[in-house]
Amino acid sequence: MFEQDYLMRLITQFFAAIARSMRVSTDERDPKRAAESLETAIGEATDIDAAVLLSLAPESIAAVMKVSGVDPQVTGYVARGLLLEARYLCEAGDHALAAVRSGQAYAIAEAYGFELGESSVNKLIDEVCGAEE
Repeated sequence: MFEQDYLMRLITQFFAAIARSMRVSTDERDPKRAAESLETAIGEATDIDAAVLLSLAPESIAAVMKVSGVDPQVTGYVARGLLLEARYLCEAGDHALAAVRSGQAYAIAEAYGFELGESSVNKLIDEVCGAEE
């Protein structure tokens, strides 16, 4: 029960952070700051320092998450959050870092056995917007 409450709180906080990043991106038209806020949220969701985690190569990130005990239920949201961050980074003109974030997202998906498709970011946005209502 305690673990389930913790997990729900973690996911709710992550959704709130994604919603904030979406507002920054659209209302303030600042995709770079939106990407930075997602990095912070990813660090909090994984309970791993975001700067350390996100500095890892795509082939290493999932291994570190597994060793660190990141809940598998959170990994799908983290991967989709990384894809959303990649979108923001592209909008900000940082295509190289966007490619890294996208690679990290797909590496997590492969390691944890789920698929990311073209609609993954849209699915995440729909889930976040539905949670706000």
